[in-house]
Amino acid sequence: MRHAGGAIRAVASAAAGLVLLVGCGSTGRSGGQGDDHAGARAHGGHGRGGSDGGARATPLTHVPGIGPALRARIPAASRQVVAVHGRGADSPDATLALYDKGPKGWEKKGSWAAHNGRHGWTTDHREGDKRSPVGVFTLTDAGGVLADPGARLPYTHTAAFTPPAYWSKNTRHDFDYVVAVNYNRVPGRSPLDPERPEGQSKGGGIWLHLDHGSGTSGCVSIAKEGMADLLRALDPARRPVVVMGDRAHLAG
Repeated sequence: MRHAGGAIRAVASAAAGLVLLVGCGSTGRSGGQGDDHAGARAHGGHGRGGSDGGARATPLTHVPGIGPALRARIPAASRQVVAVHGRGADSPDATLALYDKGPKGWEKKGSWAAHNGRHGWTTDHREGDKRSPVGVFTLTDAGGVLADPGARLPYTHTAAFTPPAYWSKNTRHDFDYVVAVNYNRVPGRSPLDPERPEGQSKGGGIWLHLDHGSGTSGCVSIAKEGMADLLRALDPARRPVVVMGDRAHLAG
């Protein structure tokens, strides 16, 4: 069943001029890099990974691997968690899993191989550091080049998500589907919205998006099928959040 907020939003023509100068760890200035040019050129290809195909038989008291510090930051009303476990503080490799909370506890709904910032993770993200921010962030808005696959989150469908022609060919489909991570952005707006409430130096444009086989400029990426599954699963009524970081920080 589609949530009423999932209707496709129209985008003003001006938004096309802003896209990917504000999205996915970019500098927000003309000529700034978008998501992982160097990594895409070096490795190429699409990410390999797929859902594990089922929930755990026994519900869990807590989402695995998330320690008390970050667990305390998950809103009490949140009943969906996207958990991104980075392999290491300086590694671009990760695993993304979706958990739903039912009457008896948390159940794992699927997991996918993932990539994060090509320089790893940070608790003090800065624009251009090529690291993904560690933390708990709400998920309220989605969009992409491709038509809405059945998203429950509000979905902005526009070709303005298309990466610029000067980006590596391996990144051409990165933004076919995206979910905005509410890090230094205004929730409730299109992922293309350029406003950075904490200032430009704190970076922004952190998204979940399609994988191109290597690390990103700060976003988290998984295979296309996984992104489509996430878009159909994430439900604003369940107040979804992403908990993301390297394993050591997550467990703290």
